[in-house]
Amino acid sequence: MDPAEDVDPAESTDAHQHHHHPAGNGPFKGITGYLVGLSFLFGRKKDARLACDLTEVGAGDDVVDIGCGPGVALREARRRGATCTGVDPAPAMLRLGRTVSSRDITYVDGTAEALPLPDGSASVAWSLATAHHWADVDQGLAEARRVLRPDGRLLILEHHSTPGAKGHARHGLTDQQAAAFAAACTAAGLADVRVEEHEGRRGPALAVLAVRPD
Repeated sequence: MDPAEDVDPAESTDAHQHHHHPAGNGPFKGITGYLVGLSFLFGRKKDARLACDLTEVGAGDDVVDIGCGPGVALREARRRGATCTGVDPAPAMLRLGRTVSSRDITYVDGTAEALPLPDGSASVAWSLATAHHWADVDQGLAEARRVLRPDGRLLILEHHSTPGAKGHARHGLTDQQAAAFAAACTAAGLADVRVEEHEGRRGPALAVLAVRPD
């Protein structure tokens, strides 16, 4: 499934195809990756708070951050009492996350399509400004459903992009892509799927929310 499959190819913002980077490659490799990671430490607390609010994170929750970067959202969830695990394919991001986080936040190497976590191990799973990098949306959602326990909450949060956007502005989801993502959540066996618009760190953001049913 491709969230941009119904978008006019001339206006496609299909970041799944054009912006996916294998583990350790692309802009997140080596010293460049470390510098990118450092830049991720700043200006992202608004999205971290929004993610925690939308998923109602609190004490007793087990949060999995898919594409966690240096762990800004994980540290916010930890402050709210959750147990936190970050998954990222970029070694530089994992190293930085471990450096700036307390030892009770776990960081593991992995991708959305192959989460290195047991079945039913999370009450909350989210992907913040990273789902547009997923190579296989169907597999990523199947993995999210697998690691969620019954009534577990899933959040996909992305910049609200527009068809034909250029440069950094195209990193996100259009309305049509968000609707396709929501349909894929339903096809993956998730329930109570909805798309909402909220104010994120870069302006309007689209949130795709779903719940794993019993």
